[in-house]
Amino acid sequence: MQRIAESELILNNRGAIYHLDLRPEELATSIITVGDPDRVRTVSKYFDRLESKSQHREFVTHTGYIGKKRISVISTGIGTDNIDIVMNELDALVNIDFETRLIKDSLTHLNVIRVGTSGSLQEDIPIDCFVASTHGLGIDNLLNFYRLEQNEQEKELLHSFVTQTQLHHHFSQPYISGASASLIKHFVKNYHQGITVTCPGFYGPQGRVLRLGLSNPDLVNRLTQFHFGRHRILNFEMETAGIYGLSKILGHQCLSLSVIVANRVKKEFSKNGNAAVENLVSKTLEIISGW
Repeated sequence: MQRIAESELILNNRGAIYHLDLRPEELATSIITVGDPDRVRTVSKYFDRLESKSQHREFVTHTGYIGKKRISVISTGIGTDNIDIVMNELDALVNIDFETRLIKDSLTHLNVIRVGTSGSLQEDIPIDCFVASTHGLGIDNLLNFYRLEQNEQEKELLHSFVTQTQLHHHFSQPYISGASASLIKHFVKNYHQGITVTCPGFYGPQGRVLRLGLSNPDLVNRLTQFHFGRHRILNFEMETAGIYGLSKILGHQCLSLSVIVANRVKKEFSKNGNAAVENLVSKTLEIISGW
């Protein structure tokens, strides 16, 4: 087994992995990720006991307990470029020996749940409701740098997406990965379930026009109109597909939960998105603390 070089696995002076500034003992195996660093406190205020805190750049981590359940909440910042850092470093924390720089013989499988915001792409998915993503469909290019094997259903779904939307002519080759069946089964009642598209930006890549013209002004309509059997695209955001794809390759269980703060079809925006996020956080913690 080959030793991982210092230039590839970067540790700081206290032996913590570079970007997250975490040591292995500071991470729980049940993890909630949020985009906004300030939202970490929104989650950890529910902890009965706070064990550790860490912050480096936009990556804030609080680890603590709800009852006997140990949980870490980590801010990722925005976008799949940050997800690439977070997911690889989370995996390194549990599956690489920092002393020998060797991959461990026995691998640890993390449970990772993203709690975030997104925009609805269907008229019947209203603002302030919750979406549990059955699949993350990426038009952001991240997973094209990795060896992602897709099952037959995913291949068929992706082929249908490319054929119907023709978006691959405008952007990078899309990819898709599914949610963890063992996690999403807990989030059925009061959750809409469907495909989430992950975009590489907030304005043009999500079809918004301010001062710049778009290369594909029909983006929102094409995503809204896509169907494959019972599957349709419910929402889009900027992290889910990267989390799903990397988790699948690394062998972790992952689920993305979103509050709908904008309906892009009806041109509506939430009047109290913070309250909707708070509601999703409390319900998520109630469910996972019972596992």
